[in-house]
Amino acid sequence: MGWFDSFLYPIKVAVAWIMVMIHNGLVAIGVDSENGLAWVLSIVGLTIVIRIILIPLFFKQIKASRGMQIMQPELQALQKKYKGKTDPASRQAQQQEMMALYKKHGTNPFSSCMPILLQMPIFFALFRVLASLPELARGTYPRASIGPLTQELAQQAEASTLFGARLSDTFMQTTELTPKIVTLILIALMSITTFITTRQLTMKNMSAAALDNPMARQQKMMMYLFPVIFAVTGVNFPIGVLIYWTTTNLWSMGQQFYTIHKHPAPGSEAERKKIERENQKRVAKGLPTIEEEERQKRLEAALEEESKGQRQQPVRKDRAGRGKTSRDILHSDETQPEEEEPGVIGADGLTPEQRAQQEYERRRQQRAKARRQQKKRKKRR
Repeated sequence: MGWFDSFLYPIKVAVAWIMVMIHNGLVAIGVDSENGLAWVLSIVGLTIVIRIILIPLFFKQIKASRGMQIMQPELQALQKKYKGKTDPASRQAQQQEMMALYKKHGTNPFSSCMPILLQMPIFFALFRVLASLPELARGTYPRASIGPLTQELAQQAEASTLFGARLSDTFMQTTELTPKIVTLILIALMSITTFITTRQLTMKNMSAAALDNPMARQQKMMMYLFPVIFAVTGVNFPIGVLIYWTTTNLWSMGQQFYTIHKHPAPGSEAERKKIERENQKRVAKGLPTIEEEERQKRLEAALEEESKGQRQQPVRKDRAGRGKTSRDILHSDETQPEEEEPGVIGADGLTPEQRAQQEYERRRQQRAKARRQQKKRKKRR
């Protein structure tokens, strides 16, 4: 047994213990102990146990990813500020400001990688446990067992098959056609699920501003690169490891879908769709949409300010540019349509506040009518 196996041995024992406990539980409910399904489900169960343990880290990963997205404009401004400055003092100042920026947003570049990094020892330990099954089954393994995984259990696991392929088979080592086909199918599933999980997290849950930066472009490149890496290296993975990795990808897909559906990143496509769903529910109940509710709050705040006599007096156009340079005026938003002055009577004889209040009353009556119709439909049912 090499130094790598010795280093991983405590983790291998933990992995073997979880697999054997799940296997014994399946046998207790009537699954054949020598059936390949029992050992496949043991690996699936191992994956679920590990992912449940990593749930707190997953939410930290989501929080860190959002923090990185939000801070991108500030980070780009900081990089632009120190562009071309290579002296030690500037480098130190840039590093200090960057660390302060990370602290401000409660994130760091490595937080999003923590779940994957913590899974890697488990991944390698499972790889080595499955690779050791033939030796342990024959009695040539340096130890009598790997924790609770005895020679007898190793013989059962080694003899069990999935569609005619053993759990310890790899594409490169086996000469039979059936294991090669099963391995290729699992490699394809592993690569596809890796791509979907990465795309779901980076493309659907990022704002347009967050997508327009070098880091996002790098993530997009990795989204296509990782599946290719797994496809190439997967030919050396035992079937049991491919089952583990595919299962953890499926778990990640479901976990990410729930999180993005319920708590999308601000400004992302997922947030826009969530607002649409909420508005549809509100309209069906006869309630104002989110945008209408926000407009009404702003209107009420403006009316309250006006009633207190705190309304700001309009500024004459000929004085609006005083104190500005020609460059300020050139780059100002004066080309944008001017907003109506509060309290100014329009062509219809109403002020903007009165016009907005009429619109609100009209929509309130529509909602009341919708509620009455909904009650009638319920009575008919």
